[in-house]
Amino acid sequence: MVEGLVLRTAARHGVPGPVAQELLAGSRPCLHLVAFQDLTLAQQEEARPAARTGGLPSLPDGVDWPDGRAPLVLTVDCAALPRDALDIELPSDGSLLFFTQIEYEPESSVVLHVPAGARTTERSATYELDGEPEQVRVYQPDVLYPVPGLTVSPGWRDSPATSAFLDSGPDRDDILDDFEDAVRRAAAGGATHGVAVQLGGFSTPWQSAPDEGDLALLAQVHGQAIDPDVYTQTLVVGTHEDIAGRRYEALEFEQQV
Repeated sequence: MVEGLVLRTAARHGVPGPVAQELLAGSRPCLHLVAFQDLTLAQQEEARPAARTGGLPSLPDGVDWPDGRAPLVLTVDCAALPRDALDIELPSDGSLLFFTQIEYEPESSVVLHVPAGARTTERSATYELDGEPEQVRVYQPDVLYPVPGLTVSPGWRDSPATSAFLDSGPDRDDILDDFEDAVRRAAAGGATHGVAVQLGGFSTPWQSAPDEGDLALLAQVHGQAIDPDVYTQTLVVGTHEDIAGRRYEALEFEQQV
């Protein structure tokens, strides 16, 4: 299905088949988590929530707010995600909770998995530090909906057929830019996902990409998806093995501005 989508889009943009195949070979699936209004009308009719921004965490008995008291920015309902939509392995049920600072460089960041069926209690944002009352930053909770998408390796244009196509005319870069954008739009079914949360796939960093070598992207969180006034993005990466093994303490967080 993805191959047909890419080849049809290539034909409409005057991109040769071998070039389209190289883009496909350098692509990875992702899930965009978007607001309801960013879905197409057809998608809205079948939309099922899969995540929530902000709010307060519901944690199992005996599990406190993680050290550092970073805000909760994202809760993902793993059972509500489309099955087999990613090439990284996420839990099939339960919730993934992402705690991190998005307004400035985080001092501590944590991902927790809360198993399905665990007895949980919503934690208070108020706590005591050195005898004084303190409060964790709590972001407005908003519901997000999953949209399958496609991401492209930043180095795919170095492939042989694509390099030859680029050398064949002065406008070829623009043609490939339009082709890539059209593939991403088509893969997402027309949903808007420029400022959103992304699970899996290749990152779209503002600086250097952290998902290189053995590291894969778990999540990319645009600050404006959490708070409209926050212009950062947070990238969470780890090895495929650590992500699949739920060794979330081994994850790396990088904030870019």
